[in-house]
Amino acid sequence: MAARSLEIGPSGMRAARTIEILRTERGLAQRELAARVTAIGRPMTNTMLSRIERAQRRCDIDDLVALAQALRISPLALLQETRAE
Repeated sequence: MAARSLEIGPSGMRAARTIEILRTERGLAQRELAARVTAIGRPMTNTMLSRIERAQRRCDIDDLVALAQALRISPLALLQETRAE
C-alpha cells in the first residue's frame, strides 16, 4: 500500500490563513492562542500553531475545532473564504 501524501490541500491552506488572520485581528500572539487551545484540553505549543499557520503542519479536525473554540467562532468559519482572499 502506497503512503498517503501529506500535502495540504486548498481547504487546509484556507484554514491556516484564516487562523492567522483571526488571531492577529484579535491581537493574540501565537503563544496566547496556543495556551487557550491547551486550556480547552487540546495540547498545543506555539511552535505547533506556527507550523499550522504556515501550512507546514496539517491541522486535523480536533485541532480545527479547538482552535475555533479558542477564537470563539464556528469551526465552519475557519474553512470559509476570508475577506482578505
